[in-house]
Amino acid sequence: MSLGYAQKLSYREDVGVVGLTELFDPPAVLQRKIEELALIIKKSKHLVAFTGAGISTACGIPDFRGPKGVWTLQREGKGVPEASLPFHRAMPSLTHMALVELERTGILKFVISQNIDSLHLRSGIPREKLAELHGNSFSELCPSCGAEYLRDFEVETIGMKLTPRRCSDVKCGARLRDTVLDWGDALPVKEMNPAEQHCKMADVVLCLGTSLQITPACNLPLKSLNGGGKIVIVNLQPTPKDKKASLVIHGQVDKVIAGVMHFLNVQIPPYVRIDFVHINLKHAPRKKTYVKWILKVASLHGSRAPLPFVKSVEVSFPERPDMKTAFLAKQPFVLKRETARKRPFTMALKFNFIDGCRCSFTTVFWGVNFQVNKCRLN
Repeated sequence: MSLGYAQKLSYREDVGVVGLTELFDPPAVLQRKIEELALIIKKSKHLVAFTGAGISTACGIPDFRGPKGVWTLQREGKGVPEASLPFHRAMPSLTHMALVELERTGILKFVISQNIDSLHLRSGIPREKLAELHGNSFSELCPSCGAEYLRDFEVETIGMKLTPRRCSDVKCGARLRDTVLDWGDALPVKEMNPAEQHCKMADVVLCLGTSLQITPACNLPLKSLNGGGKIVIVNLQPTPKDKKASLVIHGQVDKVIAGVMHFLNVQIPPYVRIDFVHINLKHAPRKKTYVKWILKVASLHGSRAPLPFVKSVEVSFPERPDMKTAFLAKQPFVLKRETARKRPFTMALKFNFIDGCRCSFTTVFWGVNFQVNKCRLN
């Protein structure tokens, strides 16, 4: 969960039980339960995962009800806890990626999440197999035509308010809204209906890292019981639904899921993040011999959307010492120049990334020839 999200929420005195002591099954008991869960998953015909904040703590995102959770510390008057990294830089956990592989192999049929951190989508879970009950901090929705826009930056508002951007459909153009619920907001029918349907069909609902306290979401797993399904709960704290579960495992979610995948002999894929930028070059002849051109490097999501990983862009011309190197430090990155029409050149665009990225920069080469009106990107 986003700390920004926690701070934007309307104040509510009663947020339920918080700060319960974390429980850890003894090693031998934990291993036995992991193997039992693996067999349950192996025999399942319609497995549904129901996830909460506990699967994202390994990503550097604090939970809500744990000993150092957002609401636990707020109740103690300590304010919002610090995240270990900016929210948009959080990467999917081992559990997120294990769910991706279980879905890919056909074992996992659907994911229901109370999280708004976008990590399920970022990991690779197909949108049509995911219900985000409380919204997504990185998503915007067009209230007119229903188009969804997944961003690589955290949307400014919560509570389904209007955002600064508009629908890109030329026939629509309506102002977009954020998708994150505030206290008292009704769960979206578009997310609830498939979630309820899959829980009714499920022979196993696997609850991972959730306190199962927030209604009505917490009652969804119970719908599997009417059809003879099972509930399995993996959480460090006791939940109100433990008595309804066939198996309760008190252990770290990543450790449990890693053990299950090992027992099933299914490899967990690594996470590879892909980010896109839009490089645009516009030009117009000023005279027969000169061309005025504008280079713009911006987000695919529009000129008002940030590029969260790019700190600056250096534009150089390695084959043209007569052309001055430009250092662009402000987003959107824009360079305006005028050059001879008959002299083609190659631009080297060096993208300098923010601190914490695995590589500090990457370079893209772009061949430009205004005389034949062609550009070549390498």
